[in-house]
Amino acid sequence: MSTPVEPSTSSPFQHEAADRDAAPQFVLPLVVRIERDAPPGRTDALETAARAVLTLLADERATAQDGEWAQAVRDWQDARIRKVVRRARGAEWRRAEALPGITVTGDAAEVRVFPPVPLDGWPKDLAKLQVSGTELDDPAPPAVPEPGIPVLWMNPGVAMSAGKAMAQAGHGAQLAWWELSQAQRNAWAEDGFRLAVRTAAPADWTRLTESGLPVVRDAGFTEIAPGSCTVVADHPALRP
Repeated sequence: MSTPVEPSTSSPFQHEAADRDAAPQFVLPLVVRIERDAPPGRTDALETAARAVLTLLADERATAQDGEWAQAVRDWQDARIRKVVRRARGAEWRRAEALPGITVTGDAAEVRVFPPVPLDGWPKDLAKLQVSGTELDDPAPPAVPEPGIPVLWMNPGVAMSAGKAMAQAGHGAQLAWWELSQAQRNAWAEDGFRLAVRTAAPADWTRLTESGLPVVRDAGFTEIAPGSCTVVADHPALRP
């Protein structure tokens, strides 16, 4: 699901909106494995997608000045941080795994993240994958998050497909990452990027969006209205 985002927080890559629109547009591809007989739970897929984004952002190939993916990541973050989630199974998944990228696993979910590509420059084995069909359900209500771990709170008033929500969770994790110091990033990475994705209680949503924590505001190109607040990134290090 393609979800350009309009970040509401600063980053070293962020330009004015007009400049970002004028810049060459890149997209971060994510592929979720959905086998017919063993689909992952929705929350597991959302959390795994968020950790996949963080894993790529922390990878030396993306962070080193001369890293293999560094220029593509810089170009992508210099515009709108678009992410597209597609699904694969069987041979499709095996072909996706053969391409340069990183596979991150959850309880049952598997998500592979790839270095950013131009909007019109997808590898053919990824371009052929379907965006639709990522409807997932939780086998049981998600547990209360462990104390002290980052939580990506989803807007209880906005309905999204699982693919769209996975991309939004990735956006939230990325906005939190941008706001952390290097030492805080290192600590999160050493903890395996533990996090939880939960839907906020309706009574808490306004408080969360006004708390000063990073908020994802979607550009509104798919599924939801422009400017919709979709995720609040509640990382303990960022709480006022």
